[in-house]
Amino acid sequence: MNGQRFKPHHLSIVVGVSFAVVTVVSGIAGAALAFHDDSEESRLVFANIPDALQVAFYTVIPILLVIGAFQFANRMKNWERGKPDNRATTSKNVKRRLRDFHAGVYMQTLLREPAAGIMHSLIYFSFLILLGVTTTLEVDHQLPESAKFLHGGVYKGFAAVGDIAGLMLVVGVVWAIVRRYGPRRMRPYRIRIKSKPEHAIILGTFLLIALTGFAAEMFRLALQGRPSFEKWSIIGYPLSGLVDGSSNLAGWHQAMWVAHVLTFCAFLIILPTTMLRHMFTAPLNMYLKDKTRPKGAMKPMPNLMETSLETFGASTIEDFTWKQLLDTDSCTMCGRCTSVCPAHATGKPLDPREIVLKVGEVMAATGSPKVSPPIGTDPEITIAANWLFDRVTPEEIWSCTTCRACDEICPVNIEILDKILDMRRYLSLMESNFPTQLGSAYRGMENSGNPWGISQTERADWANDLEGIEIIDGTHPLEAEYLYWVGCAGSFDDKNKKVTRAMAKLLQRAKVSFAILGPAENCTGDSARRSGNEYIFQMLAMQNIETLGGMGVKKIITQCPHCFNTLANEYPQLGGNYEVVHHSQFLEWLISEGKLDMSGAKLEERVVYHDSCYLGRHNDVYMAPRKVIGSLAGIEIVEAPKNGTNGMCCGAGGARMWMEESIGKKVNDERSEQLVATGASRIATACPFCYIMIDDGVKAQGLEEDQVRVADIAMHLLEALENADAVTNVPTV
Repeated sequence: MNGQRFKPHHLSIVVGVSFAVVTVVSGIAGAALAFHDDSEESRLVFANIPDALQVAFYTVIPILLVIGAFQFANRMKNWERGKPDNRATTSKNVKRRLRDFHAGVYMQTLLREPAAGIMHSLIYFSFLILLGVTTTLEVDHQLPESAKFLHGGVYKGFAAVGDIAGLMLVVGVVWAIVRRYGPRRMRPYRIRIKSKPEHAIILGTFLLIALTGFAAEMFRLALQGRPSFEKWSIIGYPLSGLVDGSSNLAGWHQAMWVAHVLTFCAFLIILPTTMLRHMFTAPLNMYLKDKTRPKGAMKPMPNLMETSLETFGASTIEDFTWKQLLDTDSCTMCGRCTSVCPAHATGKPLDPREIVLKVGEVMAATGSPKVSPPIGTDPEITIAANWLFDRVTPEEIWSCTTCRACDEICPVNIEILDKILDMRRYLSLMESNFPTQLGSAYRGMENSGNPWGISQTERADWANDLEGIEIIDGTHPLEAEYLYWVGCAGSFDDKNKKVTRAMAKLLQRAKVSFAILGPAENCTGDSARRSGNEYIFQMLAMQNIETLGGMGVKKIITQCPHCFNTLANEYPQLGGNYEVVHHSQFLEWLISEGKLDMSGAKLEERVVYHDSCYLGRHNDVYMAPRKVIGSLAGIEIVEAPKNGTNGMCCGAGGARMWMEESIGKKVNDERSEQLVATGASRIATACPFCYIMIDDGVKAQGLEEDQVRVADIAMHLLEALENADAVTNVPTV
């Protein structure tokens, strides 16, 4: 952006000055032309308002509009400090962009929590309606007599709409005040923990705008003798009866009109300087949601084997993209991200909301000129330099499980995870500041091709006693239709070897043509990349891409969502493009196509499915695993309260699998307790890490396998099929 003559912040100035000019011209035109509506059932604009007050109105409002425009421009200058991020609108993404914008404007994301969504909608839509009412009145005021339209039935409807909107605003604001400042039982958790003085100022301003508006209307109608057609002012008309016949109605009307204008001036002042700016930045942020990479993919980096970079990741504001900086000015501080964060819920230092606000604080304090922070900073906090880690601690960054729950629930589409991962890249690559346990995982991936550090010669040992498993060395073309990518856990972890064997048997039952790489398969590098070590990720990825390319691989099946996500969404960044399917999707397809005989397959038990973050929130695969389990006769499927997009992480993502969890409660223990509480006798997983973590969590509760059996969906499915075989005396594979 730095080389452009016309920069984005100039647009704010152009828009603000344009509105100011229109306001001035409107005031001059109204005074010079003095058009009046001769209809009895109409509104006389500026009735009882002296010329001096009218001049003051048309002088002060344009000045505040211009000042606000420059303040917004200064904020936008801060966004321009960021790196490029291609969020251009194209013919391919314009429909998605408009859909995302529509969802934001109509509060669809907020309404996922009905109470907050309805409350916010009352304030938002009523204020927009009131702005429209005022604008319509001003337009009608400028028209010649023959063109005026606010009279008769139209005016009555206009008056009713205005009063209803005002009432909606009062109800919405009072509701918001009760939610934020009322009795503790009426306040949601996320509201309780974060209130700032500016919240009271914002809510107070909105409430005063509505109340002074009704007060001015009340005295105006009483002053005009309460004409019968004004009964359509359903709030103002009844109120005017309370003051009808009072002395000095004209003075009271003028005083309330001035108070109403002053509260609107206060609104214009706080709009660019407080979190109220999200009225503009949030819809913009939602419109820009669509990006050129899948949501499961990290931001790409240049090929580090061929490119020399001075710095990696993010440690200063300029290391983020302009979109990431816009995010900080879009935050409403609602705390939904914090309320669903598994690390925060179990006592870890991470608070996703604070990550966004802290980045915004550094951006605001180090800009030129400095601007107010996204949310008022505590007085004792000083920001001396453009250095993110003066405000964000490594402990916060390393607590993240990269589950993406924060991004998924954010009502204004702030991308929190990208910021955390960018800071991890800096800590890992520039300072080698990572948890000690990651070091052994890095060495294992670098030296042995897997984080366990086990010899690659043992990769296919799980298949030693199975017949018909084709193992290829990676040097010849793949003749089978599918490559079965087993993954490190499926190859080396004892629990997950059972999953691999079950999946291989199911593929053989369905007569699927497949082969495995065995020792030629390396770790995909997911754990390295999610922990910030792009060097090791690219080293592993390039080796795998070279192997797969040499074999002409097109179709890949894998049981690991982390491998699935990396192969499908991140290898294309380095030139590896494949048709990748998760084993849950493939099993669902085999069942639906009749390639697996399900006629006798049943498990007469209660089963709860645990959603994998990298299968679900990262790749939107929710139903396939459920359909596989649901295909078994006798099954009673139950859901944990936290499921689907709101499912809780097992705690192993983001390379947390390889780190000790010494602070707070273990995430997998918390999640396992939720699953056990459903009363299910079986827990189904679709991820090797989830399998390990949930099984450990269940055992930590003192439960044995005969009480609660944890297993991958492939294992549950194969067990049901083999039980059916035993009944019919059919030999098993």
